[in-house]
Order: sequence, then structure tokens, then C-alpha cells
Amino acid sequence: MRQGGEAEFISAPLNGDVLKAMKVVVKADILGRNDAAAAENAALFAQHGIYALNLLGSPGAGKTSLLERTLQELAGDLRVAVVEGDLFTTKDAARIERCGAPVVQINTSGGCHLDAAMVAAALERLDLDALDLLVIENVGNLVCPAEFALGEDEKAVVLSITEGDDKPLKYPLIFKESAAAVLSKVDILPYTNFDMASARADITALHPGIALFPVSCQTGEGLADWYAWLRAQVAAKKAGKEVR
Repeated sequence: MRQGGEAEFISAPLNGDVLKAMKVVVKADILGRNDAAAAENAALFAQHGIYALNLLGSPGAGKTSLLERTLQELAGDLRVAVVEGDLFTTKDAARIERCGAPVVQINTSGGCHLDAAMVAAALERLDLDALDLLVIENVGNLVCPAEFALGEDEKAVVLSITEGDDKPLKYPLIFKESAAAVLSKVDILPYTNFDMASARADITALHPGIALFPVSCQTGEGLADWYAWLRAQVAAKKAGKEVR
């Protein structure tokens, strides 16, 4: 059974209703065990006063580039570590390491998302007493990562201009679940047919009150607001307030 997938352990033909019921039970069990592990991670973050952010988005959306710019900006005033999730390779972790931040790589070997148990294992390799902010860069995917809690305080989703303005309505859960949406690569907006007003309207309709940040990691446009939001979330967690 692959974590997050549908188990296949059927040895004889079953009718459709029975098969459907088995799949529902298996998925509920997987999510239940994950939620229990996520609660333990959340308790650990609370104990150490760490604000944990689950960073989501498609492959190539610009998550790692955003992290690189963020780490460079926050290095002087916040202690930040990163958990990197990828199917294979340590390429993104190497990029984060060059920024000077502690980083732990998780390779899922084909799994489409991180789960709470994977993150718990990664936390054992970090000095939690020396952290203010933990960013978990999830596997590139707009579907599965939205369904699996990791114990994070909040989620943020990165949507690049090159992906198209139709994605929020096609993949609504990830935007409903996220406290912030980063619209990346706005420097190439004039060369695309991406409708910024439409994307903003769709995202806010799915999640009224969501924080929206149109940014460019190439030019720096919009990043100051993103940095300010992150600092405010960390400060709220340290003060024992509800982050939002």
C-alpha cells in the first residue's frame, strides 16, 4: 500500500459497491493515521514556538526560487530551516543549503505528497530550539498535498503566471486550504494571456480573506509584502496568538 493512495489487496472479483466501500475505509484509515501524526508535529511546533508553513504548488511554479529569496531576506532576523520534499534527487536541498539554512531532504520515491510521519522523521534531524520558522516545501502537485496535514500552522500555495489563470477553479481545494497565495513570475505577465484580475477574483471567491502576493523572484517585485506577512505570522506564533 502506498501512503496516500488507494490500497489494492483484493484477491477475488468484487461488485462495484463493495469495492467502493473498501476504498473509502482504507482512505479514511490513512487520513486518520496521518492526522494523528500531524497533531504530534503541531504540538512539537507549539512547544518550541515555531511557525510552520507548508509551501505548495506545481512543479516549476517557483517554490524553491521564492524560498531562496525569502531565506536571503530573513537571515538577519529570523532563524529558518527548510524541509524539502521531492520524488527524487537533492537538487532543491542543495540550493537551500547554499543559502545557509539548515535543510532536510525527503525523497518520496514516487509518492505525490509528503505526509506527517515523513515530516516527523525529518524534525529529528533539526535543532528545534534554534528555529523561529520552518518551511516545508511539499512535492510539486496541486492535488494530493492539499489533503494531507503535516502539523503546519498554515499552508501557502504558489501559482505561476505560466500555469494559467484557470487553475484556481480547476484545483479549488489547495486554494481553499491555503492562508496565502503567491502569484509568481509576474515579470513575464506582459508576454502571456494570464488574466490577473480573473485569477484574483477566483482565488478570493474560493477563500475570502486569503493573502495574495503577486511577485517576481527575478525583479523582486512584490516580495516585500510577502516577507512582511511571514514576519507577522512568526511574531503572532511567538506571542501565542492565532496566526492568520
